[in-house]
Amino acid sequence: MKYIKLVFMSLLLSVLVVGLVGCNQGTDEKKETTGKEEDKAGVVNLYTTRHYDTDEELYKKFTEQTGIKVNVISGKDELMQRLKDEGEATEADVFITADAGNLARLKADGLTQAIKSDVLTTNIPEKLRDKENHWFGLTQRARVIVYSKDRVDPSELSTYEALTEDTWKGRVLIRSSENIYNQSLIASFMELNGEEAAKNWAKGIVSNMARTPEGGDTDQIKAIVAGEGDVAISNTYYVGRLLNSADPEEVKVGEQVGVFFPNQDTNGTHINISGATVVKHAKNVDNAVKFIEFLTNVEAQELFAEGNNEYPVNPKAGISETLSSWGDFKEQDINLTILGDNNSRAIQIFNEVGWK
Repeated sequence: MKYIKLVFMSLLLSVLVVGLVGCNQGTDEKKETTGKEEDKAGVVNLYTTRHYDTDEELYKKFTEQTGIKVNVISGKDELMQRLKDEGEATEADVFITADAGNLARLKADGLTQAIKSDVLTTNIPEKLRDKENHWFGLTQRARVIVYSKDRVDPSELSTYEALTEDTWKGRVLIRSSENIYNQSLIASFMELNGEEAAKNWAKGIVSNMARTPEGGDTDQIKAIVAGEGDVAISNTYYVGRLLNSADPEEVKVGEQVGVFFPNQDTNGTHINISGATVVKHAKNVDNAVKFIEFLTNVEAQELFAEGNNEYPVNPKAGISETLSSWGDFKEQDINLTILGDNNSRAIQIFNEVGWK
């Protein structure tokens, strides 16, 4: 009898243990499933220094097509410092900003990671992405000579270097040396022409400035129309924005200037990008890659071109009517990674020649 009771108790204990284990396993499985469901819920957290309606439209389209929600934090240069300060605690998955020089700084600060994506390497030409695939171009802009249609015959224009000649003394408008666009411009000259030639160019531009640098590219264009200078160095999309503005006065400004692509008989016009990188400590890497891939497909690229008059990075995409009206042009043949490599010395050169 005692033996039977012992067997019964042993069986009962076994059943209880199995039941408890089963409950625990069920709980663990539930937790694991919940975690997977949260991953699939689909978010990508974006830090961006761009602030265009076209971009917002693209974010919505991405969500519609994938179910992945895009959480956006926008700002200016302070966002780069914020990302650095946040370190591993950052919620950012993707960082979008203008200029390869800025993207190179993010990489140099250890804030980015390499991405392997056949879609991106197919959609984006090699020279418009980081050599180690830490960042990728999304849009292109050319840095051109904008001129007064009333006071300048385009036949007088030829190269960036020619703007240092005496004929342009007191006539050249350009923004400050602190601007990354100008830093990347001279960085490209360093690569193509050598450091001494780049420094001579900067010195010559300082001598021919119509005024002390102030404001952005749009301000330089408006200063041409106001008669403060006759030519300016500006990114193309600023002219496109004026021509397509809802403000009739801005359209008038755009109509009074022309766009000239310099160095067509030498090493080509300088081009740069807006681009994206996956953040080093991203929590949603797969979604981040899908997001950047989406922004480089033909549909998205054509929206960038039409909505903000930027050139696509995807060669298969068409361009806007405004961009088409300016015609084709020869561009510098350098990998934009070089712009980051030469940035520190470019800043030194500006300081040495007194470019404020």
